[in-house]
Amino acid sequence: MVRPFFRSRLRAFQAMLGDCPDPGFIATLEYLENRDLDLSIRLGGLLAFNALMTTIGTHPISASPGAPLSLDAPTQPLLTLLSLVGLLPLVWSSILCLRALLLGEEFETEGLEEGLISGPDPDSVLKLQRRLFAAFIHSIDSQAHYLRHSVIATFAGGAMTMLVWGAILWDKMV
Repeated sequence: MVRPFFRSRLRAFQAMLGDCPDPGFIATLEYLENRDLDLSIRLGGLLAFNALMTTIGTHPISASPGAPLSLDAPTQPLLTLLSLVGLLPLVWSSILCLRALLLGEEFETEGLEEGLISGPDPDSVLKLQRRLFAAFIHSIDSQAHYLRHSVIATFAGGAMTMLVWGAILWDKMV
């Protein structure tokens, strides 16, 4: 099912293009699309890494008894809880990655419909181009913001997991 608000945006985009699209406009749009794709690939990679870290982080709890990093919840409740707490930043990082991946480029055509109905007015076309570029740039900035915070959360979760592993090994060796 096509949502009605997409149709107006598509018509606005077609009105911007007119008969022959400006090569500068197309080049700028392609640059922004490539930057958006680059961030999406990085976010997807970090999301996969977080899944791997979460799996590894739960290993001490699910490891076979006697394994070097195994935990026994009844006799080691503090280490078990700390192991689970170390996963929280990784989960938060995954949420940030998903939020960034789900961002869309939303731009408003409100107030420019008159120029779109009567034909491609150069002033309306320039306004629509600016709004489209602004929407892309906002989306890219938001994705970069989420990626930055996601990386910080991943490092925090990884560091906490490593500290718990060290504590588990220390407890077994002493």
